[in-house]
Amino acid sequence: MQKIFGRKPVLEALKSEVEIEVVYISFGQHGDIINQIFSAAKNRGVKITQLATPKFSALEDGQNAQGVIALKSTQKYFELGDLIEKSKASPLPLLLLLDSIQDTHNLGAILRSAECAGVDGVIITTNQSAPINEIVEKISAGAVSHLRICKVNNLVRTIEDLKKNGFWIVGTHLNGEKNYNQLDYKMPVALVMGNEEKGIRKLVSENCDFLVKIPMKGKIDSLNVSVSTGVLLFEILRQRNI
Repeated sequence: MQKIFGRKPVLEALKSEVEIEVVYISFGQHGDIINQIFSAAKNRGVKITQLATPKFSALEDGQNAQGVIALKSTQKYFELGDLIEKSKASPLPLLLLLDSIQDTHNLGAILRSAECAGVDGVIITTNQSAPINEIVEKISAGAVSHLRICKVNNLVRTIEDLKKNGFWIVGTHLNGEKNYNQLDYKMPVALVMGNEEKGIRKLVSENCDFLVKIPMKGKIDSLNVSVSTGVLLFEILRQRNI
């Protein structure tokens, strides 16, 4: 079982197809979101248990749960083939590939941006990647519950499979050939974002069709990866007029 902390993440999980075992609410919680949680749980037949403050605090594990915790089944991951097929239902498919993102806060923020941008799926690496845990769930504000996520062992081989299925691979690099807003994204796109310190790996970058960069005006030469991801995703949406 995995815990979901926080009002918004729990509500989004109840609105999704995630299997929720039980929702715990600390006594004395009120407000619109709390009412929505009770309603959503009732509609899905999910049990709600109200706990006294000491018992609820024991479940928090030091997290700020905002008076709400849910227990869900283990994170569901999609097979790559299924993810590709489902993405093809979109007129212009958009997948997000994360090459060894190791910070849970970064991963949560990226997944939140990805869900808001309407990506068709997220692909993460099995090794050297942050786990999708309670922290990621909370930072994503519940986005994890609405995303199709796939885990792969070999990102280069995954890129090869995506190319065979008509995707163009766009990687981000400090020495990219073009500024990010100079590329035409009106095509099936798989966007690759790299590790917080090292960026995308050399072999991965060599297999990208395009390498783009975000021009910097200040003295620092790079943005946080979660910020960069948001910039790229919403430029893609802007160009596609969505």
